[in-house]
Amino acid sequence: MAREIGEYDEENDILYVSKTELKQDMKDLQKLAEAICHMGPKQRAKLALNSEIEQALVIADKIKGKHDAFHRNVQFIAKQLHSLDVEAIRLKIDIMENKHGIADAHNRFYEELREQILSADNQTIETLINDNSSLERQRLRQLIRQANKEVKQSKPGKSYKELFKYLKQHVAYTPSA
Repeated sequence: MAREIGEYDEENDILYVSKTELKQDMKDLQKLAEAICHMGPKQRAKLALNSEIEQALVIADKIKGKHDAFHRNVQFIAKQLHSLDVEAIRLKIDIMENKHGIADAHNRFYEELREQILSADNQTIETLINDNSSLERQRLRQLIRQANKEVKQSKPGKSYKELFKYLKQHVAYTPSA
């Protein structure tokens, strides 16, 4: 977990990590533990935490107003986090905190796909159908035809929205690089 690899003694096959690196790692774990303490119970339930940490979090909820006791409890939680996969926990927290950004990216993907399909030729549509086996050819073509008709009349409406929902249900999200 140390940022920089310390000195390596090839002769004895030992990796030396400085005290400063260890202290910084522990501070990072304490910040993570404090962030977890300030989360709601539903968010914490999504994290892969062991029973000791969960019990310590219950205690942390009770003693939030008592600064010294809360700080000691955070240190205990940080010490327990040291034995878990911290990177997976951080990733999960990042995903929870950026939930709306992820949803926006998904919506943009499906909106762009809809626009591509509406202006696409037959070959592109066939490729999409072949790549996604859950798409029904007849239903997709019907929605495309009706949505194009609505767009030509300058009033995108029901079919235009239905096409978006249909794509969202049946086409897997693939983020662009």
